[in-house]
Amino acid sequence: MRTEPRVALLEERSTKRGHPPLSRTRKLLIGSTAAVYAAVVVGVLTTSWLVKLDWQVMLFRPYKQWPQFHALLDVVVVLGQRGPTAVIVLAWLSWRSWKHRDLRPLLVLGLALLLLNITVGAVKYGLGRLGPHYATTSGSAELFAGGDIFPSGHTANAVVTWGVLAYLATKHRRTGAVITAVFAFTVGMTTIYLGTHWVTDVIAGWTAGILIMLILPLLEPCVAWADLRLRLLWARMRSLRGTAPLPSPIAARGPGLVAQRGAPDDDSDYARPTVGAVTAVRPSASGATAVVDTRLHHPARAHAPRHDRSPATPPPGTRRPRPDQRNSRTAPLGPR
Repeated sequence: MRTEPRVALLEERSTKRGHPPLSRTRKLLIGSTAAVYAAVVVGVLTTSWLVKLDWQVMLFRPYKQWPQFHALLDVVVVLGQRGPTAVIVLAWLSWRSWKHRDLRPLLVLGLALLLLNITVGAVKYGLGRLGPHYATTSGSAELFAGGDIFPSGHTANAVVTWGVLAYLATKHRRTGAVITAVFAFTVGMTTIYLGTHWVTDVIAGWTAGILIMLILPLLEPCVAWADLRLRLLWARMRSLRGTAPLPSPIAARGPGLVAQRGAPDDDSDYARPTVGAVTAVRPSASGATAVVDTRLHHPARAHAPRHDRSPATPPPGTRRPRPDQRNSRTAPLGPR
């Protein structure tokens, strides 16, 4: 199996698969989202009015104001947990990749989750903020205390995981984007209701997830490059597995060996004398000695008859007699 045509086809597909240029609207969205994210981080670091808002909502304790929704929202918050959502989305995209023979959906999901873990995880462990249930000082931002609550991982994961499905959709992308926004908003407000996150945690999680989804189209060349490399690697593995030559058995040379049909008479190894060949001397009846050569040689080959024409002489027993030589075998009609 030759891989050159497949390599050329894959390279052509990778060059055709591009992304549209960055529009002014997208630039504005990226800039504004990054500004909001930075403002929230700075507001928490400086213990601004955002921290005061966090404490007001926490002391209000929504889960005690409306306890009838607690059981339902305990289930709804699962929409933002990384384990269940990643398994659902991975199963769907795996089936889609198998159906269309395309690795791009899985590569996009992997890249998005990698960006999410790096960016959100760095801020989480860098600031080390404690959650509302573990707060010790009223009015404090609870930073650098060994926590990992800011920004909200549930909220950011809901934006990115469900947003990847809308991003990869071939139809109804706007509908998918609206559903993703509803899921992300619901998960964020649910964490505030349950008291597991501050308000600023949820806002930072929203903006972090939206920022990743806005930057994701700019990384399409990386996805195309990884897709091409994986396909080339798979093609090489298949070609190496399919074209490996089988070892041919080596025939032992001996006096009774007859050359195969079509072998050269002069250059063949069988026509050459063997090293250290012995010439036998056999006495004859007249007293003279006859020299017998024991070297290997090719016997005369009989040529097979051609089948495109009849033989010159018919085989014996099939020739019919002449008409004058035929004897009449007809019985007489009457008495002689």
